[in-house]
Amino acid sequence: MRLKTFLLNLIKGKRILEHGVQIHTEEVVQQGDSLESQLNEFEKTRNELEIAKKQLIQLEKMASLGELTAGIAHEIQNPLNFVNNFSEVNAELIDEMQQEIDKGNFEEAKAIACAIKENQQKINQHGKRADSIVKNMLLHSRDNSSEMQPTDINALADEYLRLSYHGLRAKDKTFNSAMMTNLDSNLPKVNVIPQDFGRVLLNLFNNAFYAVHQKQKTADANYKPEVSVTTSLENGQIIIMVKDNGSGIPENIKDKIMQPFFTTKPTGEGTGLGLSLSYDMVVKGHGGNIDIKTKEGEYTQFIITIPI
Repeated sequence: MRLKTFLLNLIKGKRILEHGVQIHTEEVVQQGDSLESQLNEFEKTRNELEIAKKQLIQLEKMASLGELTAGIAHEIQNPLNFVNNFSEVNAELIDEMQQEIDKGNFEEAKAIACAIKENQQKINQHGKRADSIVKNMLLHSRDNSSEMQPTDINALADEYLRLSYHGLRAKDKTFNSAMMTNLDSNLPKVNVIPQDFGRVLLNLFNNAFYAVHQKQKTADANYKPEVSVTTSLENGQIIIMVKDNGSGIPENIKDKIMQPFFTTKPTGEGTGLGLSLSYDMVVKGHGGNIDIKTKEGEYTQFIITIPI
């Protein structure tokens, strides 16, 4: 009788244990399904964020291209005006020269011919200038090329400084700023991706002109906006310094400005990706570095270092 009772209790305990195991197993399976669902949701969110990031980066590039185009539209007008004006003058001089030839005044005709030749040289010079601007525009907009090429950093810096300035002037005709260049004439060409490096310089120049423009709105009449670019060769490295005498960067955010999506500009005026992309292009794309020197209320200086 005791043995029977023992066996019954054993069977009962076994069933209780099996039932407990079954319930626990079902809970684990449910938790597993829940965890898998959470992982799927996380992956979906991550993919959406990645797509949003790519869209923002593209918007930043398009905004940069828009600013560049505004500068180009203004900058290219100057050489085209010279080409048109000298062409009209030459047409008039040719008529005068023919009249002098008909009169037999060959000395006067020769003098007019010399003037025509000088004007023709100026037409050629400004035509090449316009051609250079268009080529830089095409270079900037060509996203699918990532080949490094021997590049004249001085020419690139000088070009984008003026294009950036005229881009801002196209938005606000009242803005004026001094542009200073101190470019090392002995600087060798360095292998960079021209369109990427052009974006870096354009972004730094845009920020510099924006900074002095904002300061100009609140400063007294003695304030003179100034943006400068300096190049030099030191210890086998090319140094590019972009400096402005704007309001500077507060010390508490100085270490944040290279972070993605961080911006000090008002909503709608910046994505917070310009400096982040510039940092990636210089550091990851070219093995260089970007440092910042700043004093709040006085100046900001970005220092780019690129190994030769």
